[in-house]
Amino acid sequence: MDPQVGQVFDFLLRLFPFIAIIVVVSVGGSLLNNWLKIKNGYPLSNSWGMPIHPKSDRETLERVRLLTTENAQLRAEVGSMKDRLETLERIATDQPSKLARDIDALTIDKGGNA
Repeated sequence: MDPQVGQVFDFLLRLFPFIAIIVVVSVGGSLLNNWLKIKNGYPLSNSWGMPIHPKSDRETLERVRLLTTENAQLRAEVGSMKDRLETLERIATDQPSKLARDIDALTIDKGGNA
């Protein structure tokens, strides 16, 4: 074996840990960068620096429209349920005498004489 080949091989063995550390730090930094972009709502980019956007077709747009409509309906339903729940909580926590007066006031307003 040539002594120069041994020296080159020894040099590469000494250099290998530094190369491995550089690779690990680079990959970790890239992963951290992508994670922070996703977490904060920034678009990911390809190797040329152009943002990667999800493809949208007619089916996807239709699904988004239907989900938006359903979301609005559910929000309205939740709003009415909150109102009903507030009324039931008030009925459950009010004093019985006040509740009786309120019911009597409602029956007098609706039916005339009680």
